[in-house]
Amino acid sequence: MAGSAPEGSQFDARQYDAKMETILGGEGEDFISTWEEVHETFDVMGLHENLLRGIYAYGFEKPSAIQQRGIVPFTKGLDVIQQAQSGTGKTATFCSGILQQLDYQLLECQALVLAPTRELAQQIEKVMRALGDYLQVKVHACVGGTSVREDQRILQAGVHVVVGTPGRVYDMLRRNALRADSIKCFVLDEADEMLSRGFKDQIYDIFQLLPQKLQVGVFSATMPPEALEITRKFMNKPVKILVKRDELTLEGIKQFYVNVDREEWKLDTLCDLYETLAITQSVIFINTRRKVDWLTDKMRARDHTVSATHGDMDQNTRDIIMREFRSGSSRVLITTDLLARGIDVQQVSLVINYDLPTQPENYLHRIGRSGRFGRKGVAINFVTKEDERMLQDIQRFYNTVVEELPSNVADLL
Repeated sequence: MAGSAPEGSQFDARQYDAKMETILGGEGEDFISTWEEVHETFDVMGLHENLLRGIYAYGFEKPSAIQQRGIVPFTKGLDVIQQAQSGTGKTATFCSGILQQLDYQLLECQALVLAPTRELAQQIEKVMRALGDYLQVKVHACVGGTSVREDQRILQAGVHVVVGTPGRVYDMLRRNALRADSIKCFVLDEADEMLSRGFKDQIYDIFQLLPQKLQVGVFSATMPPEALEITRKFMNKPVKILVKRDELTLEGIKQFYVNVDREEWKLDTLCDLYETLAITQSVIFINTRRKVDWLTDKMRARDHTVSATHGDMDQNTRDIIMREFRSGSSRVLITTDLLARGIDVQQVSLVINYDLPTQPENYLHRIGRSGRFGRKGVAINFVTKEDERMLQDIQRFYNTVVEELPSNVADLL
C-alpha cells in the first residue's frame, strides 16, 4: 500500500509526520489550500430540491463532519482532497457533489468514479442511485467479472454516471463504448489504495483519455505522502479537507487484544469466542486468501457456521455471500483486506483481527467497519509474540490504547 514502510522496516511515525508536513504545508506551499467553511444542515448547502429529497429518504438527517465541509466545495466544481475515517459518509459526500452538477437532459456520461474493488464500486453505485432517485439519475457500475457485451449495451444506451474498477473502465474507454467527451468530473475513492503500485499506471492511462478540463476529487481514509504527491500531477489548486492523523479517532470502538503467544493457539481462542461472535454480526480479518479457506474449513469442521469471501472467488459467489451476510442469515464472515474498505454492513459490531494488518493504515479500514457513523463497536486483536511490535506501532499511529480483553466480552456488545 502506498505510504507504508518498506518491507522489513518498522513504521516510523515521526518520518510520516515530517513527510506529511512537507506536502501539506511546507514552506512556500501554494499548491493546496484549506477549506474552512462548514454547513451544519443539508438545507443550507444550496442543493436541488430533488437531491435533498433523496438525501433525507436515504435516512440522513444531519450531515457528518466530512459532509458539512466536503459537499459544498465539490458542488462548486473545485478540485478536492478529502480525508475522513471510514464510515463517516465520504461516499455520500462525493455522490451529492456529483448529483448536484449533472445535466439530466444530457444522457451522456458526465462523471466517472473509480474504486479499487468491485464490491466497493457496486456499493457506491447503490448510494448514488438512492440519493439520485428523485432526479432519475442513470448510473452504471463497470466492473470486472461481468459481461463485457452487457456493459457495452448499457453504456451505449446512455448513462449519467459510471462507477467502476480501473481495468474494466479503461477497457470500455478504449473500445469507445464509454465516451469521454462529456465527462467533467472524476473521483478516486480510497485513493491511497488506488494510487498504490497496483493501479497507478492504469489510472494514469485513463487520465490520458479524459478531457483536459476536468474536476478531480480524491477521497480516502488515510492519505499517505505518496498519494498526495501523485495528486499534484493531475489536480488544479485543490482544496483539502483533512482530518490530521492524530485526529483520526476510533471513537465508539472499544479495542482489545488477546495474547495468543503462538500462531497455533489462535484457532482455539477463536472457537472459545464463537458463542460471543454469533450473538451479533462479526467480521474476522486474515492476511492471506489461502488462510481464509483454511480457517473456514477448520471452523466448519468444529460445527461452527461461518461464511468466507476473498479475491480468488468469482464475482457471483462473492455477491451471494455478501447478500447472505447483509441480510443477517450468516453471522460470521471471514475475509481478507479486500473487504476492509467500503463494505457498509450496518449491523457489524465486532471485528476480529485474527492476523494483525501488515500496515498500520489498514487497521483503521478494518475496524472502522464496526462502529459506523457513531455506532458502538468492539475490535479484538489476536497478538502473537511476533506481533507485539506491530501492536505498538498501531497504538502510536492512531494515538490510541488497546487494552487486554476482559472476560465479560459479551456484555460489551
